[in-house]
Amino acid sequence: MKKLAALLLLLLLPLAPAEAGGKKIKKVKPGDNPIEFRAFSQPLSDEDRLDHALARLTFGARPGDREQLKRIGFDKWIEAQLHPERVPENPLLAGRLAPLESLRLNIHDTYTHYPPPQAIAAVARGKGALPDDPELRALVVRLADRYLERKQVAPKAAGTTGGNVQGALSNFADDADLEPRVHLRDILTPAGIATLRSGKPDDKRRVLESIPAAKRVDFTWALRPAQRRQLFTLAPVELRRELMLSVSPQTVVASDLSEGKLLRAIYSTHQLQELLVDFWFNHFNVFLNKGADRYMAPTYEREAIRPHIFGKFHDLLLATAKSPAMLFYLDNWQSSGPPENERFNARRRRQRGLNENYGRELLELHTLGVDGGYTQKDVVEVARCFTGWTIAAPRKGGGFEYNDKMHDHGQKIVLGHVIKAGGGMSDGLKVLEILAKHPSTAHFISLRLAQRFVSDNPPPSLVNRMAKTFRKSDGDLRKVMETMIYSGEFWSAAAYRAKVKSPFEMVVSAVRATNADVTSAFLLANEVRRLGEPLYGKLEPTGYSAANAEWVSSAGLLDRMNFALALANNRVPGVKTDAALWEEAAQKDPLGVARSLLARDPSEQTKGAIEKSLSSARPAQVPSLVAGLTLGSPEFQKR
Repeated sequence: MKKLAALLLLLLLPLAPAEAGGKKIKKVKPGDNPIEFRAFSQPLSDEDRLDHALARLTFGARPGDREQLKRIGFDKWIEAQLHPERVPENPLLAGRLAPLESLRLNIHDTYTHYPPPQAIAAVARGKGALPDDPELRALVVRLADRYLERKQVAPKAAGTTGGNVQGALSNFADDADLEPRVHLRDILTPAGIATLRSGKPDDKRRVLESIPAAKRVDFTWALRPAQRRQLFTLAPVELRRELMLSVSPQTVVASDLSEGKLLRAIYSTHQLQELLVDFWFNHFNVFLNKGADRYMAPTYEREAIRPHIFGKFHDLLLATAKSPAMLFYLDNWQSSGPPENERFNARRRRQRGLNENYGRELLELHTLGVDGGYTQKDVVEVARCFTGWTIAAPRKGGGFEYNDKMHDHGQKIVLGHVIKAGGGMSDGLKVLEILAKHPSTAHFISLRLAQRFVSDNPPPSLVNRMAKTFRKSDGDLRKVMETMIYSGEFWSAAAYRAKVKSPFEMVVSAVRATNADVTSAFLLANEVRRLGEPLYGKLEPTGYSAANAEWVSSAGLLDRMNFALALANNRVPGVKTDAALWEEAAQKDPLGVARSLLARDPSEQTKGAIEKSLSSARPAQVPSLVAGLTLGSPEFQKR
């Protein structure tokens, strides 16, 4: 399948229109920047350009990527990354994503399929309705029944609104989904049961993989909750999701989201697209673990971020502003202006009044930047413009809704622009239009992109050209990226290997470099969390930083080395590295393994560490040991 995807790419790229084909890289003159930026005028060699392209415009090279880039040529390869719709996606990716059902559901269905503890408790206490879907109904009934056992709460009398668990059990006792509790002996052989109790992890994994799909639910409910949790890391994807559903359904949503992000970064043919999805999610960050955002984040990334990364910035800004995930995260869904009638005034105590959170972050983080020329008065006025932008009730789907009764209908003045009274929802739309066209926004967005893809301290010449493109193209983000990628600064000695990988980037690049087969990314997500970057877990609205200083520490580097050694030795469940890549090279020269992973000679420091470790290693350990030390080396941490 991998070879098929590569072949399709080679066949189709020559047919794709190359609007930017033959584009020349804009040369940088030494006098274009202050003296401290002069190194950005020194171009890279052809070989270094290959490495730089794969390090900055992908999540890291896979075996054969360098050769493929040489065959295709820089222009066609870059155009394919800037126009992912022209290139077929890796067919292997769809199969890996298929079990992660919650990635494809809307907010309402996500909540229904993966109910939170309070919904289970409501059903158990006779205050919540059971789902119509038989499978979901069976799941909720089982969870609610266990809730009653654990809490020792007596069920309400039959006939209570929403029904009760005992009644539900009797009503659906004949359903196939509600068979009596089974025992492990009904599913596994005695040897299989003994292995699950005291066997080695690999043996347990084989037993779990042997369980037929039709028996997954029975197997799950034949275990105690503590046993289910213990098997999370060993079970194949479909069974693990059943185990998680039976313990805490809402955690499946977070797990699916993190796994999907990793799988796309590892397998997608559209590498630049995935890099930009990560960039823009952090730019418009929401925190997954804040209440309802657990159910809104998948839709947010799928519908507000992903479709707009190569489009107009205004459209991306509008999509995030209207997203229930953003409205909830920054509390704008509760922000309201002065009450205008007695009915609303009677409910005033349930409202929190004007909330400035979104207004402040919209100006400081999303558009103008902290030095963008706004004042505290502008923050307040912007917040007033977005009153009434809220979230529909769950029965209406939980999507965006404008509530005119919550809106402040008075006149506002934002950045010197008068927004007349009585505008309603259009007040917020006008603010977004003002901000999307503001020169400070053009500069701030260009700076953030350059910091992510070029250098922590990018040269003014590049940022200014990108900002000019932003203004001339009405915020066309693809054109801004083109300006950056076809700049001399991007391909300069100063930009080469000047960035440190975040934990997410390090883990993905290591998996790609080893050509690993990832059947389950659950443990990889845990590794990224352990390294300091829990996916979708940044509490602050800043998102995760792209600055080197954020990720450089002695403890962090040691943790990266430990992960690299575990990966190279196939000690990460769900991930199988291709050790054959290194065995032949190791027989000729152990350092050949390092060269193949780094595409260059390792540094003297890394050579010394490898040679010292090899002195006490058995021959069979050499390939994986050298691979692990190389993946954990300082050279591999740079991009």
